[in-house]
Amino acid sequence: MLGSPIEHSLSPALHRAAYRHLGLADWEYQRHEVDADQLGGFVAGLDDSWRGLSLTMPLKVVALELGEPDELAVLAEAGNTMIFEAGTTPRVYNTDVGGLVSAFAAAGVDKVDSATVLGSGATARSSVISVAQMGAGVVRLMARRPEHARDVFAGLADRLEIAVEVVGWGPRVPESDVLISTVTKGATDPVAEQAAAAAPVIFDVIYDPWPTALAVAAGAAGRTVINGLDLLVHQAVGQLELMTGRTVPYAVLLDAGRAALGGVKG
Repeated sequence: MLGSPIEHSLSPALHRAAYRHLGLADWEYQRHEVDADQLGGFVAGLDDSWRGLSLTMPLKVVALELGEPDELAVLAEAGNTMIFEAGTTPRVYNTDVGGLVSAFAAAGVDKVDSATVLGSGATARSSVISVAQMGAGVVRLMARRPEHARDVFAGLADRLEIAVEVVGWGPRVPESDVLISTVTKGATDPVAEQAAAAAPVIFDVIYDPWPTALAVAAGAAGRTVINGLDLLVHQAVGQLELMTGRTVPYAVLLDAGRAALGGVKG
């Protein structure tokens, strides 16, 4: 697992649990503190014993330059997985989109007409793609720099053939079928009640600390709440399939994640 900061990551707990389940006693999964300008040197220094890398911020964009990205990673302009085969260029994948779609499906949501996304970074781009795959024709994006976000998301909206409506950050949160918060912890606290009222399904990609103010407000309002552990687990299932060629049950990873977090239930 590579990124910066990285010490908080639950990914080692999930992947190690998967290796135990699969009987891969000689496989290892470690954290490595690596920032964007260090990733190229890190990848160049790997030997043939490495099967792949999981990548978090701030590495998801620069990773595209270091391998051959698949269509989804190109579309999202972000890759969270690198796979190595001897004698070939590394492959770069995005499992966040599939993780988001699967997490929604696990909560009983597989079709939406509209979505609200809070934030405008890499996870927001993956979120827009995921709800487009679920049928959304309109995405309402709330960003702190709306003009910049309009420039960033205009091309993605065209490629997906959907409408992306960008508004500034504030207490008026656009209403939709689902709301996905992709911003850092604490960012939604001032608008938690307004965001919770904006959709019947609330997906907060944070998993620690949990519950967030948004999750508390959504629960009090009777909303369906999905948290970042659900996303982390579902995208890890995709990563493990790429790395091992085998499928690991979602519950194996979810139990490991909950144990690492001290029993959080979502």
